[in-house]
Amino acid sequence: MAFFQRLFATTNVERLRALAQRKILKRALSAKDLVAIGLGTMIGGGIFTTIGTGVKGAGPAVIISYLLAGITSFFAALCYAELGAMVPIAGSAYTYAYATMGKLFAWIIGFALIFEYGISAAPVAQQFSAAFQDVLKSIGLVLPAWAQQSNLVIHGQWWQLNTWDLAHSQVDIVGALFVLALSALLSIGIRETATTNNVFVVLKISALMVFIVAGLFLFHPANLHDFNPFGWGKLTPFGGSADYNSTVQPYGIVAIAAYVFFSYIGFDTATTTAEECKNPKRDVPLGVLGALGIGTLIYCATAIVLVGAMPWSTVPIKDPLVIALAPLHLPFVSAIIVIGVLAGTTSVALSSLLGQSRIFYVMARDKMLPPIVAKVHPRFKTPVNTTMFTGVAVAILTLVVPLNQLLNLVNIGTLIAFTVVCAGVLYLRKRKPDMPRSFRVPFVPLFPILGIVSSLFLAIFGLSRATWEWFAGALVIGLIFFFSYGFWRSNPEQIVPVEEPEGLSEV
Repeated sequence: MAFFQRLFATTNVERLRALAQRKILKRALSAKDLVAIGLGTMIGGGIFTTIGTGVKGAGPAVIISYLLAGITSFFAALCYAELGAMVPIAGSAYTYAYATMGKLFAWIIGFALIFEYGISAAPVAQQFSAAFQDVLKSIGLVLPAWAQQSNLVIHGQWWQLNTWDLAHSQVDIVGALFVLALSALLSIGIRETATTNNVFVVLKISALMVFIVAGLFLFHPANLHDFNPFGWGKLTPFGGSADYNSTVQPYGIVAIAAYVFFSYIGFDTATTTAEECKNPKRDVPLGVLGALGIGTLIYCATAIVLVGAMPWSTVPIKDPLVIALAPLHLPFVSAIIVIGVLAGTTSVALSSLLGQSRIFYVMARDKMLPPIVAKVHPRFKTPVNTTMFTGVAVAILTLVVPLNQLLNLVNIGTLIAFTVVCAGVLYLRKRKPDMPRSFRVPFVPLFPILGIVSSLFLAIFGLSRATWEWFAGALVIGLIFFFSYGFWRSNPEQIVPVEEPEGLSEV
């Protein structure tokens, strides 16, 4: 009995609220800043990375796929807003899980957030690499074929090393070096302030606005013909998207919704800065829902213009926005979009790596991870060990794992996190109905249940068996570490604040 009590022990919500009141971090962010932070992480790699494949796999109905992914995110965003305002502590879904479902679920969600924050930097880095290589090609510089993109060829199961065909594999040198460079900058103390983040957001959104306005001059309703060529897709468990070495793209609205779901990852980043908000009870809900709402409108508008500007069957997977505007013969417009891609992917990758450092920091504070994880460099005042370990791991993924599969790994981790956050709202409404809530999810229990069902639906019917196998294999390794260390060392009743390392308190 004691084992299970420890396994599902929860932190005290009132203790967490008191911890937030100590104002360890500087409270300098407003609701506007949180919207910008959410958009800064949300817009950039996602829309540029997924929309080409999305159109190939769903035709003009990719618009419905974006809406379906947006609706799933909406239910989760409401739950994030309630918990973020009620428990204004850094750590996002990990902290919420620890306060509601216990130590085991907290570890699982903390592990899932590695996929959302850490691994998500890898596909974004690959998109940066593709755009940067296009710039190099324009001046006559071309990398060797083996160094242009990641493609780890495996003939069989991924855990059988003798099936790995390294001779025919490719690596993404630029993407890997990009991740290591950002990690090095973060390690020596680079700070992405709210003001800088706002500039990146303006650049990225401006590029998409330019595409939308310019693309309207090429819009032909006839291009929307055969709106839904692949239907809803093959609605069988774990059959939604292509396996690792398959050249077949995922087909159908549901599979593509699970794929483009990557575009929505990031709006919840606003909750990781809850301890730095001037008024978290008001700012967190506005930041989360504002970022999601604005992002969804931009995504749907971009998708509509793209499939209206050219026949969907001719939309390329690579650089679709630039190629769609080619008939206008306006080089400066294409240049603006390329700048938007470069600026967007840089800020998203930087934010993701920084966010991962924050998650590890909070887990180390709770003694789920060894203290060395959050060890601060005496000169740079940053958690160098965590930052560089994350950077090297992400760089390896960027180097060898294909883009589509990285996206699926990120998506599965985030969908699992969304499921637990929605369940956490139901749990706290049942166990602590009288606790003050400045923001309340409407139509409880309906909306949280819809969030759980829609997240699991996309994960089960939209992602492949191979994606689940990779996630399950990684989770088993994570649980082995949990039962070897965090299970014994962490005590939810003895969570104490530590000094926030410089460089983690700014976004």
